Amino acid sequence: MTMKRKSWQDYQKEIADDHYYYARSCIRQNFFPGSEKLFIDMLRNDLGKDLSDDPKHSSCTGIGYHSDIVPLDTIMTVVARQFALMTDAGYENFISSCITSFGIYTEILATWEEFPEKEEQTREYLYKATGREFRKPKSLAHTSDIVFHLREEIARKAKYRLVNAATGEPLRVVEHIGCHYAKIFPKSGIGGSEFPYVLAGMVESWGGECVDYPERRHCCGFGFRNYLVQANRGYSIANSHKKLESMAPYKPDFIVANCPGCAMFLDKWQYAIAEMEGTTYGQNGHGIPVLTYEEMAGLVLGYDPWELGMQMHQVDVEPLLDKMGVEYDPAAKYLGRNGKYIGKPESAVVNCCPTDTIYDIRE
Repeated sequence: MTMKRKSWQDYQKEIADDHYYYARSCIRQNFFPGSEKLFIDMLRNDLGKDLSDDPKHSSCTGIGYHSDIVPLDTIMTVVARQFALMTDAGYENFISSCITSFGIYTEILATWEEFPEKEEQTREYLYKATGREFRKPKSLAHTSDIVFHLREEIARKAKYRLVNAATGEPLRVVEHIGCHYAKIFPKSGIGGSEFPYVLAGMVESWGGECVDYPERRHCCGFGFRNYLVQANRGYSIANSHKKLESMAPYKPDFIVANCPGCAMFLDKWQYAIAEMEGTTYGQNGHGIPVLTYEEMAGLVLGYDPWELGMQMHQVDVEPLLDKMGVEYDPAAKYLGRNGKYIGKPESAVVNCCPTDTIYDIRE
């Protein structure tokens, strides 16, 4: 038995089939708002699942916690309030949109398991502050776990597949797993930390093939203290540079990540690297498109790429759309939800769309 297959068998997790309490991501709402909307629409409308999108929940404060700004007792109380809202709404399956949040919830539940006095203290703090009580979730999962769990249902409803529409060959996909998904608590991730299968399972079920390359499990470079502290940002871009240099010889068609920070940095740092040293990594001499797993699922199901928010990416996605045979309107790329033109960003070397495209400008 190979190490990979044994790891896959050893690191399984139970994932609820339905009735989810959904905790949004502060990062994802800013970088990829269309991804969260797609997740909700896909589960409710395409897959017929029950999902609570509660406007009363808050940020988990994970970035502040990992940056030594928010104390442990505070973040435990914030998380307890999230669980209280879930309890009040009548749910017991808690799902998190953010990898950092998922790591926070996992860590705090593990802390309470090892130190029950901290749980009791947190219950006391929460009740004094809000008058609320909570039950711990029966099931805790990241939203990529849910999409993985439902991947075959999505495959049966697919309009497109992760294949070259002209040749029928599988698209070559780099799957990148956020560090907080399974590196801290390996048993929290499908397949563990060394051989996580959560994204690879989606890619394979939808017709693509995953690229194995030397820095496959290397950090994307986000690292809160790497980026939030300006003096450390060289470490951040150096990490992304190392990954991109490692994957480029394998000629991936796109990158998919299950962490919003990873997707943003692997996309945006391509622009910075191109400006700094003139290096690009895409097969067409431009950039490698970077997708969230929700965007990947949305394309497979036939959603409009601009409704998914893919015009917000630094690296143009049109070469990928063309290769998959996805229908889209180039002129509608920069229309806002109100139908008005939002403006086109200045073109850069990582972009590949023609500069003479006539956009649909509506006053």
